Amino acid sequence: MNHIPVMLEEAIAALSLSDGKLLVDCTFGAGGYSREILKSPNVQLLGLDRDPSVKEAADELLQERPGRFAFRQIAFSALEQALQDHGWGKVDGIVLDVGVSSMQIDQGIRGFSFMREGPLDMRMSQSGVSAADVVNQLPEKELSWIFKILGEEKRSRRAAEAIGARREIKPITSTAQLAELLEQALGPKKGRIHPATKVFQALRIYVNDELGELSRLLLAAERVLSPDGRLVVVAFHSLEDRLVKNFLRLRSEAPSLGSRHTPVTEVSVFQPSFDLQQRKVLMPSASEVAENPRSRSARLRWASRTKAPAMPVVPVFPQMADITQLEARS
Repeated sequence: MNHIPVMLEEAIAALSLSDGKLLVDCTFGAGGYSREILKSPNVQLLGLDRDPSVKEAADELLQERPGRFAFRQIAFSALEQALQDHGWGKVDGIVLDVGVSSMQIDQGIRGFSFMREGPLDMRMSQSGVSAADVVNQLPEKELSWIFKILGEEKRSRRAAEAIGARREIKPITSTAQLAELLEQALGPKKGRIHPATKVFQALRIYVNDELGELSRLLLAAERVLSPDGRLVVVAFHSLEDRLVKNFLRLRSEAPSLGSRHTPVTEVSVFQPSFDLQQRKVLMPSASEVAENPRSRSARLRWASRTKAPAMPVVPVFPQMADITQLEARS
C-alpha cells in the first residue's frame, strides 16, 4: 500500500500557513505533509526523519523546491540541534505524525509487522538494538513489563514466559516465529485482532524509544516555537495521544490552588506556554477511514504558542530496562 498522509487537511489547517513562515515536518516519511505545506507561497520547510530509507523522497523534493526545502536525517527529539545546524532559531510551526508509517509496515525486511515474514528488526533508524536483541536478551520480568505498559497486553506474563521457554531452545529471529509463538501462547485470533498485535506494538515502541522521543520533542517544541507558532501532533497509539494531551493540558491550564482544607500559602501567577484553541481531539472523517482504514485510530491535537517562557516541568515515564545495556547482534 502506498503511504497516504493521515488527516492531511486538518493538519494543514491547524498549522495556519501564511507567506514567509518557517515550518518543520518532524516525520518526513514519504513527504506527504511536506509537499502540501510547500504549496503555500514562500513558506520554508525543514524535514526531519531518522529513517535512512526516506532519502530518495527527500532528494526528489529538494530538486522540486530548491531554496525552500531542506532535509536532515535525524531523530526529531534532536529538533534544536537540527535547527541550529540549519541556521534557524525560532520557527512558526511544527507538525509530526507519530508512529510507524505504511512504508515501514509494508516492507517485510523491516520486521515491523507480524503479517509479513521478515527479520525481527523494527528499528526506524536501521541501526542499534533490534527487536530480536530485546526478545532474546531481556529477562522475562522485563519483557512482561514492556508488554504490559507499552502494549497494554493483559496477558503480558504469559507472553514473556512463552518467549523465555522458546529462546532456551533456539533464538527467536523472525516475525513469523514470534507471531506463531504468541498465537500458541495467547490463543487464536479473535475477530480482527491477532494475539501478537500488542506485543509487536510494545516491542516497536520500546526499540525506538518512541515515548521518550515524543517527550523530548514536545519540550523542544515549547522552546523553539515563536509566539502564535503552531504545534500539530497526529498520534495513533493511546499512550502517545495521552502524553500529548497531558503535556498540552499542563502547559495551558492553571494548576489547582488547593481547597479550604489545604490552603495555598504562596500563589505564583500561572503563565500558560500554549493556548488550546481546539480543546477537543480531532478524529479522521468517515470518508477518510473508508478510503484509508489505517487512519481509523488517528488522533490530532494542536495548540498555539504563547509569549510566556517555557516551563521547566518534565513529563515522567515508567522506568524500564535500559536498552543501551543490550548488545546489538545484527
